[in-house]
Amino acid sequence: MPGHRAISKLARPPLSLPKADLSRRPLGQRSHNVFQSRNMAAVVPPVMQGSTGSKGPTAMVFMNMGGPSTTDQVGDFLSRLFADGDLIPLGRLQNYLGPLISRRRTPKIQAQYAAIGGGSPIRRWSEYQCAEMCRILDRVSPQTAPHKPYVAFRYADPLTEEMYARLLDDGFGGGKGGRAVAFTQYPQYSCSTTGSSLNELWKWRMRLEGRRAGVAGPEEGSEVGGGAIRWSVIDRWPVHPGLVDAFARNVEAKLAEYPEERRDKVVLLFSAHSLPMSVVNRGDPYPAEVGATVYAVMQRLGLSNPYRLVWQSQVGPSAWLGAQTSDTVQQYIAKGQTDLVLIPIAFTSDHIETLYELDHEIIGEAGQEGVKRAESLNGSPVFIDALADIAKKHLESGHIASKQMGLRCPGCKSERCLEQKKFFMEQQASL
Repeated sequence: MPGHRAISKLARPPLSLPKADLSRRPLGQRSHNVFQSRNMAAVVPPVMQGSTGSKGPTAMVFMNMGGPSTTDQVGDFLSRLFADGDLIPLGRLQNYLGPLISRRRTPKIQAQYAAIGGGSPIRRWSEYQCAEMCRILDRVSPQTAPHKPYVAFRYADPLTEEMYARLLDDGFGGGKGGRAVAFTQYPQYSCSTTGSSLNELWKWRMRLEGRRAGVAGPEEGSEVGGGAIRWSVIDRWPVHPGLVDAFARNVEAKLAEYPEERRDKVVLLFSAHSLPMSVVNRGDPYPAEVGATVYAVMQRLGLSNPYRLVWQSQVGPSAWLGAQTSDTVQQYIAKGQTDLVLIPIAFTSDHIETLYELDHEIIGEAGQEGVKRAESLNGSPVFIDALADIAKKHLESGHIASKQMGLRCPGCKSERCLEQKKFFMEQQASL
């Protein structure tokens, strides 16, 4: 889950994918780093209403924080990020402190992006992952095909409103109906990440399609409600077997780099973005869901190594969830434990928190050959297959969202959160 550093890496204009349909190859023949070697993202032609599947077409919308494409975009990215009280709660002074903090931090963060190539790769990875998932879905779920990939970022292009305008241009909504799935790319739910993205989606749905559009009717494809887009949500997936297997394989690959006699003594440090304790104490489910992912991965590994869950990217002087990743690495090294593998357990691709904070700051400054990082999920075919499986089961379920999404945090006082949840839960009730 990201905070100020989840200012991910480079997002160039999309290029065409390789001709080979990677999703159709046996897993063993698909290169784990194919996207890194090609350095390309997907271009997919628009899907219009009236296409093939009896329940299609279906828009698949990947939601994430996003990141600046270039160093020149860092200021705008930080301005949006620090203006979001769901992510970084600054209280009544949010409108004053947010711009002040973002302006002061911009030069430092620009330098960090320059150090990792000039921008964030999260857009390219997101577009690639979503396009590949949709290729698989077209094959395994023909009744909801064709599946059209979209990306909606909270703080960077393509912003949620840009994505929504594209949906309307492509023939979804606007009196034509059609189905769209908001697929969070935060595997573990937090009100500050998935919740914030859904609040933004709800806001633009109301602005661009209007309250009078109401909710979809009970029949599949019904245009009751003015032909608005029928939204459903994949709001969390912390222990999906494919996600767990993808993480475990990356850990196994990294452990294989250690001599056999040291391998089972390597300490695994699962690192996730921290949360302010004010959010944790409000009842946010994120810490528990991250812990569930960690334990599921360790079970898949046969509890082969000692491990800890640690937290990175604290911002500001207030109390945050710990122990901090940087402190933990330094403290273990001081105790003589110099074989450590860092595992970014709450991220689905590389960005500033992996490429700069973990690689440059924590591992680089540790100065120990035994301190390494497991590869991020990125173009892992195991991970992309998992995304397709999650989406297919969701499409078949008929559910609008999980039951857990309808439950507010016990300490929640956000009217925006309340209205957003009511919107999705009312759609569920209509079914």
